[in-house]
Amino acid sequence: MLLIGGGVASVRCARTLRREGFDGGILLIGDEATPPYNRPPLSKELLREDLPDDLVLAEPERWYERRNVGLRTGARVMSLDLDARIAETDDGRRIGFERCLIATGAAPRDLPVPGVEHTLELRTIADSRRLRGAALAAGEGAPAAVIGGGFIGVEVASSLAVLGLRPTILERADSLWSGALGELLAGWAIDRLAAAGISVRTKATVTAVEPDAVLVGEERLPAAVIGVGIGVRPRDELAARAGLEIADGIITDAAHRTSHPAAWAAGDVARVVGRRIEHWHAAREDGERAARSMLGLDIEPAPEPWTFSEVAGAAFDVVGSPEHWDSETWIEPNRLAALLDAGRVVQLAAVDSALPADEMRRLVGAGATLDGVRSRAAADP
Repeated sequence: MLLIGGGVASVRCARTLRREGFDGGILLIGDEATPPYNRPPLSKELLREDLPDDLVLAEPERWYERRNVGLRTGARVMSLDLDARIAETDDGRRIGFERCLIATGAAPRDLPVPGVEHTLELRTIADSRRLRGAALAAGEGAPAAVIGGGFIGVEVASSLAVLGLRPTILERADSLWSGALGELLAGWAIDRLAAAGISVRTKATVTAVEPDAVLVGEERLPAAVIGVGIGVRPRDELAARAGLEIADGIITDAAHRTSHPAAWAAGDVARVVGRRIEHWHAAREDGERAARSMLGLDIEPAPEPWTFSEVAGAAFDVVGSPEHWDSETWIEPNRLAALLDAGRVVQLAAVDSALPADEMRRLVGAGATLDGVRSRAAADP
């Protein structure tokens, strides 16, 4: 088995293959020099504190040897001949395989404005280290700008505030998270961020970046540190060169099978039955499901998408990713919010574990009513 991509989807695939009894060869190839690691801490603990990289690894380095899983870091698969079952890496090595998983993840979207080279993005451990170093060098009270008001932008701004900076979030949409979580949760977040010394400006389109400032139209906002997080794009170039069907990600069926019988896809790069979910839980679960599929085992239906994040020190979980809803409400003010469509709950957001995520997934997946969620929440104080 060849696992292409050095993230949690590949690691969970390898783990599941072994757990299900597969005793053949497994080789995992990642293009970063670091062994596979978890990305959520990059904008949280790793940015706020001087932690060793080992704490964010998906598995300890010795795990691969114990499980007889080959690991090649700092290498990139450049081409795949799926009919011949041959992969070629950037150093010219040719690798034969029977089945492969493509879990190449996603890359940050580029900010299309002059001066973008003065910004700091956040996708890797090295990025997190650079951003932390810049924040510490700027010093207490320095202004900072974070371009993008999605999950990463809010988390980075929250961490920069902990480091003593005065961040401003610049979001070009009308609301945080581009409105995907509803107005109630966005309003709660803006209030909480303000209490932590973080300003939020919506409908703010950045037109240029300077070494020490961000331009919003003609307005110049001084900033000693400028972070950017405006979303990601799937790294599906390898799959495209291999002739796989892609459309903003690698198209797969519910079992993560691609358009070629030798290849599966998982994680941020995979568009599974028309949906591409860019979150850590999805990547882990995708890898596990793909492994079972690669072995010809049965697969349970995928659970509702689950995301966790932080807003100025408050953790929250979001379950569901609806394209449409017709109303929203607080079930418990500032603790549990719901989006509804035709009387059914299509998304739940819980602050500081107001309701367990597993239970929220069950409720949203079952199309629970508001009364049903209220009853469950009352039983779990």
